[in-house]
Amino acid sequence: MIIEGKHSIREALTAGKSISRIVVAKDNSDKEISYIISLAKSHGVTVTYADRQAIERDSVSKRHQGILGYTDDFEYSSVEDLIAYAGDRGEDIFLLILDGITDTHNLGSVLRVAECAGVHGIIIPERRSAQVNETVIRISAGAAEHMRVARVTNINDTIEYLKSVGVWVYGADMDGEDIYTTDLTGNIALVIGGEDKGVGRLTRQRCDKIIALPLKGRVNSLNASVATGIVVYEALRQRI
Repeated sequence: MIIEGKHSIREALTAGKSISRIVVAKDNSDKEISYIISLAKSHGVTVTYADRQAIERDSVSKRHQGILGYTDDFEYSSVEDLIAYAGDRGEDIFLLILDGITDTHNLGSVLRVAECAGVHGIIIPERRSAQVNETVIRISAGAAEHMRVARVTNINDTIEYLKSVGVWVYGADMDGEDIYTTDLTGNIALVIGGEDKGVGRLTRQRCDKIIALPLKGRVNSLNASVATGIVVYEALRQRI
């Protein structure tokens, strides 16, 4: 997998992610890239140089900023890892469950918001969902290197498991209880639905409670990543 751009590569190196090599444009004169080169060498990462045209050819996003990093595929965590991480930090569990978000840009934005808000991990389904790839990593602006993501075969079974270990599961949908009057402290998992259909019917039924954002305009829905940001930060406000 290719990581593109200065910020994403720097964050990957800082987080100790396994990068096999970095390719830098020969005409580079950027001070930040020079710092990344030094950082990479200090981590034992091979640094090579290539014509900018060659980097452009290998780039997926075409927003490489003259530097590419080559690494193994994204390493997913288990749901148990996410719970253990919260325990290691001495904090109540704070998770996100994404029920069918298929747009990689939305997923990248969600990772960024979640990492900034102190979410312990994100759970996504293996099927009918965006996966963590080069685009997600770039859009997350480095957050993908710090955020634990678990990929599961069945979201509903995972919800039942979380409830069995004391996690309260809230589904974000249009006709739920006002989020601003809902207690979001303690061990929680917030379920965010896909861009078109929202939270699935069976998933909704398994949630302990449905919460909603008040909408005062004529448009009756928000972009998935925007809604996630509002919901996550209301939870964070209550928890600090």
